Amino acid sequence: MKRSRNRPAPDQGWQGQSPDCPWQCAAAAGRRPFALAGKVSLITGAAQRLGAALATGLAARGSQVALHYHSSGAAARALATKLRRAGAAVEIFEADLERAEECALMAEAVLERFGTVDVLVHSAARFEQKAFTALTLDDWNRHLDLNLRAGFLLAQSLAPRMNRRGGKMLFLADIAADRPWRGYLPYCVSKAGVVALTRALAKELAPRIQVNAIAPGTVLPPASFGTEQRERLVRRIPLGRLGSPQDVVATALFLLEGTDYITGAVVPVDGGRGLH
Repeated sequence: MKRSRNRPAPDQGWQGQSPDCPWQCAAAAGRRPFALAGKVSLITGAAQRLGAALATGLAARGSQVALHYHSSGAAARALATKLRRAGAAVEIFEADLERAEECALMAEAVLERFGTVDVLVHSAARFEQKAFTALTLDDWNRHLDLNLRAGFLLAQSLAPRMNRRGGKMLFLADIAADRPWRGYLPYCVSKAGVVALTRALAKELAPRIQVNAIAPGTVLPPASFGTEQRERLVRRIPLGRLGSPQDVVATALFLLEGTDYITGAVVPVDGGRGLH
């Protein structure tokens, strides 16, 4: 079978370049490609669930990890021990990010320990179900303070140092930002705010810092979900299956290392669920 003159060999990119195209493109343009090896990454909510998967994924790429937790101290220490045994440089930081002053104090502590921060991943979030008629101002504030305001405050604290040699910021949004769920009003509003924050910061911090978001679908259903609830979720997903934390990690690694020409993007990792 003859190959089209314009189509590359199977192991090449569309323009005839190798799978290392992002690095080659950066070098050709006179830029040093962004690589996680040796960089410092602050990951909030990193003790469990998606945050832990992201911390593990970035550490595996050679990043030094500032691992934040609030109430999950035992899980944070266990993860830090596991990553250190694998050869990673890890420090843990406790902070209640619903308190504005603690956001600033933690940023200062991380900078004091590592000297810089190259990557911010804001994964910490509050996710609580409550009927609209039962919602209180405290419910509203706790979701907005952690899910949205903390990300803004950390970005504001870290951007001046990060801007010296360039960096990346990554926020965890949610498909519920565009398709809100009944019973989760403060959460959905907070994640819609994360989408707007991502796009606004991308403009404010360009060109030295790229800011993007990932909007996961069902990659970690609540442990309380039974078989019937899980099957109902799967029926809403065009790809016909639940996702996994590794789907989110792979997307994060692409945005952090695979390209330096994407900013202000919100990437859905939902198996097509947002199409419904």
